[in-house]
Amino acid sequence: MARILVKDDDLAVRLSWLEKAAAHRGSVRVPLAAVCRVTVESEWWRALRGVALHGVWIPDVLSVGTRGHFGGQDFVALRPGRPVVCVELRPTAPLGLLAVSVRDDAQATAERLRCAAPDIDASTPWRQPLPVAEETKDSWRELDMYRNH
Repeated sequence: MARILVKDDDLAVRLSWLEKAAAHRGSVRVPLAAVCRVTVESEWWRALRGVALHGVWIPDVLSVGTRGHFGGQDFVALRPGRPVVCVELRPTAPLGLLAVSVRDDAQATAERLRCAAPDIDASTPWRQPLPVAEETKDSWRELDMYRNH
């Protein structure tokens, strides 16, 4: 099961060997300065946004990999039945959200990350909505092209 760690000035999501194989990538690292909000979702499926780009999605078993949407890309490592720590990142980061099911206390993990990050937005305890792209008759075709890119 994935773990969220703070190493020096970075936040790292360390994946198990199975999750690495499923996600087609190694662990994920972002600077702590890129973290803008940390929240907890009690239901794993609420952390999913967009469409799967790389990785594995097995309904009610596992969702791990990169997901794409009009606002950018997210990285998820989710397992049903476990709370999810959602780490929103600033627009300058390569990802918009890290969503990780945690084995231990999700609230304690989230609080530890809030204390470690230098500039957290504490204005609301909820995740912010994704920007919505202008809908046109070709919106779905454009999203499908993004997915296959």
